[in-house]
Amino acid sequence: MSDALSPLWPARLHHIRRNSDQPERLVDFFREGLQLSVEALADQVWLLRGRERRVLIGHGAPASLGFAGFVLETADQLAAFRTHVEGQGLTPAASPSPLLDGDAFSLADPDGNRLAFGLPPIGDEAPAGDGPLAGRLQHFVVASSGLDPMIAFYRDQLGFLVSDYVLEEGGEVTACFLRSDPEHHSFAVFRAPEARLDHHAYETTGWLDIRDWADHFAALRVPLWWGPGRHGVGNNLFFMVEDPDGSKVELSAELEICPPEQDAGEWEHGERALNLWGSAWMRS
Repeated sequence: MSDALSPLWPARLHHIRRNSDQPERLVDFFREGLQLSVEALADQVWLLRGRERRVLIGHGAPASLGFAGFVLETADQLAAFRTHVEGQGLTPAASPSPLLDGDAFSLADPDGNRLAFGLPPIGDEAPAGDGPLAGRLQHFVVASSGLDPMIAFYRDQLGFLVSDYVLEEGGEVTACFLRSDPEHHSFAVFRAPEARLDHHAYETTGWLDIRDWADHFAALRVPLWWGPGRHGVGNNLFFMVEDPDGSKVELSAELEICPPEQDAGEWEHGERALNLWGSAWMRS
């Protein structure tokens, strides 16, 4: 690993927790829609697992992110990353995740989104409930009314690398895509009137997977909410569906690979940054 990189590198998104005021309804949607097995944990939390994808669901505000769990590769890397964030003036807290091993810890970003960092649990290589369709949990995106402090936190304090900025005329940033491993983004933030979860995404192996996932949702009578299309930023094929709480779930393929030395790119704020094929979901 280059000395220029934060000890965060490489880290991958391992799981998220979704909150809902009707969690049982959300559990049913994810079980069928994402082909996941269901295990009831303590305190009315459910663990849903499948082929390279894990979601925790519990009680909370609808369509909200409970936390996002990232895994690092070794105990030494995790310890070095903890030392790094403490050197940035951040105070690690206990991890809220039951899915992380090692000396896991958590941090809150400026909008209050909680991130947990740890090691993958023993036996995690083959999670229960493998479904026939590939869809690895790959990234999550939030909306924020305070982009500057959010970008500074992820980029400057944690050590995520910026893959692309989306800029208005005059240079104001409207979106930022950041990576913690060579894939184009494991996290992104969009400018919006209020802070909220924007969407989370699953990476498939190619265009035929996108077709098969679309057919799968059609069989469940879940309509496509946006897409199919191709994002300009990240260059990935995609479509999105909406879960019962109104949060968006993305299926993606062909996400750009960015080596650590690749400089941040810039896109003009507009529909082509978000969809080269047609109309876009513009957050601001």
